[in-house]
Amino acid sequence: MKKIAVLFHDGFEELEALSVVDVMRRAKIECTMVGMNKLEVISSHQIKIAMDRIFDDTIETYDAIVIPGGLPGATNLRDDSRVIKIIQKFNEANKIIGAICAGPIVLEKAGIIEGKTVTCFPGFDTQLSSANYQEALVIIDNNIITGKGPAAALAFAYALLDALGGNSEEIKESMQYKYLEKNIL
Repeated sequence: MKKIAVLFHDGFEELEALSVVDVMRRAKIECTMVGMNKLEVISSHQIKIAMDRIFDDTIETYDAIVIPGGLPGATNLRDDSRVIKIIQKFNEANKIIGAICAGPIVLEKAGIIEGKTVTCFPGFDTQLSSANYQEALVIIDNNIITGKGPAAALAFAYALLDALGGNSEEIKESMQYKYLEKNIL
């Protein structure tokens, strides 16, 4: 079974982090919420979320890792040397790395998006000097998957699911995503 870890620091964006967890668990993909320092993490909107575990070296055994946005969550992740090291290890192993909203600033600091095409929340593109920034909801460039922001959360999660070999069409159907894709009344 494939395993994906979502990293949490205080100040994370709820939709971006928890949409990934929700979609993966619906698809029966092992998805672990990993607190970097503690088992209860507070979101950017002051919502307390219980983690499955605290970060340790066993994260290296996972198939994918996700960096949610939100402030100061994304900057807290960027400034955590353990996060930079694990992102670099995942990239060296060509494992899936997802980052959404402000999250790609972590990938920039890790030095893994040079020449890669990415997207992010408006304004953070100025901090991605080595990458090729594009306006898009979700961008996949080899093992790197980036998302624009909260509105991209489900599309981002589905892209990650497909990259892990899951069936996003089945999950989209069960979540009634087709209505969002077609029209909003």
